[in-house]
Amino acid sequence: MAEKRDIRRHKKRLSLRFGTDSPSRLAFTEDVSDHGLFIKTTNLCTPGTRIQIELTLPGDDSVFLEGMVRWTKKVPPQMIHLVKKSGMGIKIMKFIAGEEAYRHFLAELHEKS
Repeated sequence: MAEKRDIRRHKKRLSLRFGTDSPSRLAFTEDVSDHGLFIKTTNLCTPGTRIQIELTLPGDDSVFLEGMVRWTKKVPPQMIHLVKKSGMGIKIMKFIAGEEAYRHFLAELHEKS
């Protein structure tokens, strides 16, 4: 099925921590965009939940942001490496710190693609 949204996503595996009260669970991104990211994890939050995210960019720049879970796909933990999308689609609601570093990182990815 063709992608319905006109969003430039970049496949990128970045380390992050996330949680509802504080970023405590470790996970990785599968892709990133200007408006959101996909977190590959088996620790899902309900769609509509606001979560805190601490994202580590290449060069060890940290980005702190608040996101909202837009959708989830649950997969058994032993199958997470076999299934393409297993985790949560996140919409970025607001940046707490590091927005400039995140935007610069995305600009570099746009130039390469």
